[in-house]
Amino acid sequence: MLKSCKYCGRVHDSKYDCGSRPARIYKRNSAADRFRYTVAWQQKREEIKTRDNYMCQICFRNLFGTKKQLNYENISVHHAKKLEENFEKRLDNDNLLTVCEYHHKLCDKNEIPYDVVERIITEQNHPRGVEAENIKTLHTYSQD
Repeated sequence: MLKSCKYCGRVHDSKYDCGSRPARIYKRNSAADRFRYTVAWQQKREEIKTRDNYMCQICFRNLFGTKKQLNYENISVHHAKKLEENFEKRLDNDNLLTVCEYHHKLCDKNEIPYDVVERIITEQNHPRGVEAENIKTLHTYSQD
């Protein structure tokens, strides 16, 4: 059966491969991708957001180009150590932080140093046990 090809615009048999048809790309489902849909992750994500009062913790500390200090819009939970690199820490409170979309992108591009994220997580997990020295150190990273 002759048909107009939507890829090359010519008319040829429907079973003929003209070479213009793009290759099919199959999305690979890694363990990290599958993990994001589990009940365990959904519960842990809510636990971390509750711990962080549903606010971006980097905006709250007025670090790295913050425009709105009490930011609770477009928040998500960031893995300080990437899932693909450290899958066993996927549900550890010491590896999770609530951030806004802007700061999440900066964290993923490593524009916010890991040690800053780690100190903020430590503050969130142990709010009374953090020394004033750590808080001062965080503000040295501020890039206002």
